[in-house]
Amino acid sequence: MADTATDPRPVCVLGVGLIGGSLLRALGPGGAFGWNRSATTARAATADGADVSTDLPAVLHRAAESDALVVVAVPLPALGAVLDAVAGHAPGVALTDVVSVKAPVLAAVRARGLGARFVGGHPMAGTADSGWAATDPELFRGATWLVAADDDADPDTWARVAGLAGRCGSRVVAAASPEHDAAVARISHLPHVLAEALAVSGAAGGALALALAAGSFRDGTRVAGTAPDLVRAICEPNRDALLPVLEECLLLLTAARDSLRDDDELGALVDGGHLARAAYEASAAGTAEPVVVVPGTPGWLETARGAGAEGRAVRLG
Repeated sequence: MADTATDPRPVCVLGVGLIGGSLLRALGPGGAFGWNRSATTARAATADGADVSTDLPAVLHRAAESDALVVVAVPLPALGAVLDAVAGHAPGVALTDVVSVKAPVLAAVRARGLGARFVGGHPMAGTADSGWAATDPELFRGATWLVAADDDADPDTWARVAGLAGRCGSRVVAAASPEHDAAVARISHLPHVLAEALAVSGAAGGALALALAAGSFRDGTRVAGTAPDLVRAICEPNRDALLPVLEECLLLLTAARDSLRDDDELGALVDGGHLARAAYEASAAGTAEPVVVVPGTPGWLETARGAGAEGRAVRLG
């Protein structure tokens, strides 16, 4: 297995929007190249010094010849067409992705016979903006990057994906794809839905309400500034995990409403929320030592998943 700190193999990024483009910029033109469907975006990236083409077959042939790690960075609705191209032009490449759900991506990869060298990934980073103009080479620094630890994960590809995250300054956390999707339904997809609801409720108060809106409204609605089609592409594919979490949240809000109506108080919600926020802040501090994982050794996947279940990062040994 190659030393990921000195691995000479390049990275090929398919889709150079906010996440893919930021990844390309973080790696620099010497170690990465990419593709984008939009010629306008490809030209903008090229003008900024990136190596980006609109010729997908040519880019995939280059990736296969150089044994590049191919990173699929397109929205989920475009995933099938891109994976079809990979299967047709570079079926043996090491493959990962940065899509916000993992189980549907894994299923799509396996359906095309691309699972042997695939390891899913999800950098927990982003902004409400999109496109090449929003890219930032520092976007992933200090962020958490989920590297999927599914039962059939290829050790070499897993090490390459974890190494890629490390090169970008991210903290690596491991989990199986279904566990990732259940978690992000709570901490990413539900917040998107709640931000939309909060924005609609605030705007319904008219000009005075919006004029008085300050920090709590601004912070609570930040992700509502994301393009609606992108929000749908992020949240809707995780329907099965998101629905029960939405139901749970509605029960919490209903209980708070009933308590306020009947007892003039918000009940247990405020105290519970305060404690939960404190737990998040303690977790975000990340004081626990990373767990060492040596891909390919006996029990390595169990070790990686166990660390993730405890909220601990992993590092390559």
